Amino acid sequence: MNHKIYWTLLTHRDWKIYIAATEEGLCFVGSLNQSFDELKEWAKKRFRNVELIENNDVLQNYSEEIIEFLKGDRQQFSIPMDFQGTQFQLEVWNALNNIQYGETKTYKDIADMINNPKAVRAVGTAIGKNPLLIMIPCHRVIGKNGTLTGYRGGLAMKKMLLKMEQQYKSV
Repeated sequence: MNHKIYWTLLTHRDWKIYIAATEEGLCFVGSLNQSFDELKEWAKKRFRNVELIENNDVLQNYSEEIIEFLKGDRQQFSIPMDFQGTQFQLEVWNALNNIQYGETKTYKDIADMINNPKAVRAVGTAIGKNPLLIMIPCHRVIGKNGTLTGYRGGLAMKKMLLKMEQQYKSV
């Protein structure tokens, strides 16, 4: 079976991010200023037979909501998402969605939220596999001493997102 994934390059101010969707919903949000190869490699690992089709129209609603978020006009998303992972990854990603806009949690907090307090490292690994940067807010997870730690999109992107959320939090 050939999986069709539609993609576009979302651009807004300093943001250039590849995003992709299946018929069911948004399935990938890429890293800041990365090449198309990031999406292509992710798709090859995720699906046996995949056809990547550029289609700005299919991605229009997704792009609009992400841009609204980047402008500070949106704090939650209503667009459909299509993401798959292991049961553990899904638990972690669902816990991330409970972190409020402009707030941060530690990896230990996430492990506690999923009732698996000893799984701090596994939580970090699951967060690193998040296919939907921004949408599943893994940028809101920090180290236990308050430092910014690894982020698939790079620490510069993580800093930008956290700063933006702090700026718009009280607006």
